[in-house]
Parts: sequence; C-alpha cells; structure tokens
Amino acid sequence: MATYTKGEQIPAVPTDTTIFYPDADGKPMAVSDLHRRILTRTLQALDAHFEQHPEVYVSGDILMYYVEGDPRKSVSPDVLVSFGLGKKLRQTYLVWMEGKPPDFTMEFSSKTTYDRDLGHKMRLYASLGVQDYFLYDAEGLYLPSPLMGCTLVDGVYVPLSNDTDGGLHSDVLGLDFHVSDVGLGLYDSAADAWLQTPAESATARAEQETERANTAETRAEQETERANTAEARAEAAEVEAAQLREQLERLQTRR
Repeated sequence: MATYTKGEQIPAVPTDTTIFYPDADGKPMAVSDLHRRILTRTLQALDAHFEQHPEVYVSGDILMYYVEGDPRKSVSPDVLVSFGLGKKLRQTYLVWMEGKPPDFTMEFSSKTTYDRDLGHKMRLYASLGVQDYFLYDAEGLYLPSPLMGCTLVDGVYVPLSNDTDGGLHSDVLGLDFHVSDVGLGLYDSAADAWLQTPAESATARAEQETERANTAETRAEQETERANTAEARAEAAEVEAAQLREQLERLQTRR
C-alpha cells in the first residue's frame, strides 16, 4: 500500500464531468384512454405523412432540453415536428445539439395540464422560437375551444382563426387540423386527402381491393348473362328461321 509523506502531491482520481440528460422524468402519463388513443393516432398519421421526407423528424412525449448544462430545463411536447434534422432515433431532444427547436409542437390538454399548456409552455415555446403551437382538448372540457392554434410573429404567438369549415391551418406543416369523427383529423389540401395511420391505409386498401373484386365479379356475371341472352336469341332466331323454311317448303309443294 502506497503512503505519502507531507508535501507530496496525491494523484487525483479522474472524474466524469459529462452532464447527464435523462430520457425519462419518472412521471407517469396520466391521461384518459380517449386522450391516449387520439394522441397515438395523430403521431402515427404524421409519421406516415412524412415517411417519404427523410429530413423531417416526428416525435412525441420525448424530453426536450433547451439549456445546455442544465438538465432541469426540460419540457416534453406531446407532439413535435422538426424539419431538416433527419429521422434517426433519439433518446432526448437537445436543442443546442440539433441546432434548432422544433418547428411545430402540440399539447393534448387535460385537467392537470391545461393551465400550464396555456401559460408556461406557451411562453416557453415562443421564447425558443417554435413557429406553430397547437393545443387540443380531447374531452372538450378544459380549453376555451377544443382545438386552438397560434403562430409566432415577431417573437409573440398570434392566435390562428378557424377556416370556413372550422379547421385550423398550420403553414409549417401544410396541414389543416379538424375536430372530427376520429377525434382529431388532419387534412392535406394539396393532396385533397385526410391523413391516415398505416393501419387505416391498409384497411382502406383492403376495402378497395374487395370492392374492385366485387365489381369485377359483377361485371363477369353481367357478361355471362349477356352471353346467355345472346345465345338464347341466336337459338330463337335459328328456330324462327327453320319455321320459315318449313313454311316456304310447304308453299312450294302446293304449287
């Protein structure tokens, strides 16, 4: 065992000074089944919509740290979309590492979160430079309106007005948000189509295939029926021609 006399310098033990940014905050996601289902569907629909755009990152309920060196400064948007980053899987969203905040965030408000969504988070997202911020109240109980949205103008969020059909348009995403039969509908006006989850798209394709098969079967049956009708007419015409020939022969015999 080494001993050190007075005046000798004791070697220092290397320490890891890397700051740890946890990927979970230890808080359970306490929301209703309806809230969770609509949120999950929204994320899946956005993922599918931007699937062919490798530079678009879609995530939700991921811890976003916005002050380098301070792991206490974090927020977890229910939905975030960021352009120009790529789709790599992330444990956390470090704003200074990504080089930018998300372009779009959305919160699904509940009884325990709506006041923070309308207050602290709105101010925070504006200060970070998040261009569009939307809020949705699945139960329709907590926000002034079930669907709200705002966009950043000179560092301040300006409320968006509803379209004539009641939707809210996000210029950043190029999509319209609607309260609909599925809870929250997303519409792509450029494609004139509602966004679907992969499961919904698969179901729609299966239904279309079934419809096409039924249509083809119906056409085949109609063709068969037309063919049978034509055959029956031909047989009738042949019988009629035979009768005429017989009558003609009888007339000729009488002469």
